[in-house]
Amino acid sequence: MQAAEGIKISLDTGEFVSLAYLGDLSDADLMQRPASGCNHLNWQIGHLISSEHQMIESCFPGTMPELPQGFTEKYGKQTAGSDNPSDFHNKEELMGVYRAQRTATLNKLASLPNEAFDAAAPEQMRSYAPTVGAVFSMQGSHWLMHAGQWAVVRRQLGRAPLF
Repeated sequence: MQAAEGIKISLDTGEFVSLAYLGDLSDADLMQRPASGCNHLNWQIGHLISSEHQMIESCFPGTMPELPQGFTEKYGKQTAGSDNPSDFHNKEELMGVYRAQRTATLNKLASLPNEAFDAAAPEQMRSYAPTVGAVFSMQGSHWLMHAGQWAVVRRQLGRAPLF
């Protein structure tokens, strides 16, 4: 198995679990916080999309499609405390932006030779993702980390466990 194939399995697993947790949630549900002081799901999804865009674009400039105007600001630390749905994108918009970003990530992943994954990541990421391979691999695990909070919200909303 080549590195890209193994990393894609990780990305696909993160996507499978995450999208299953989000599948039947409404826009109103996405404004739920798993606990006091936690970010609501809508903000978390936007953060994940912005993070993936920034990380892959930093490694390979010009690879990722542009985010909608103001997207990064909507999902920055300064907006995390807002509970106003109009401050954020709705679920349909978020999922469209996600799909465009993930498609670009997967296209870039598939285009890389095996040795490219050992290259050093950009300096600002090396403390948590030292190599290009780690940057790609992190995309799946980052979504899974947040999905743990989404499982809590689902239970708060009376949904049955999925897994």
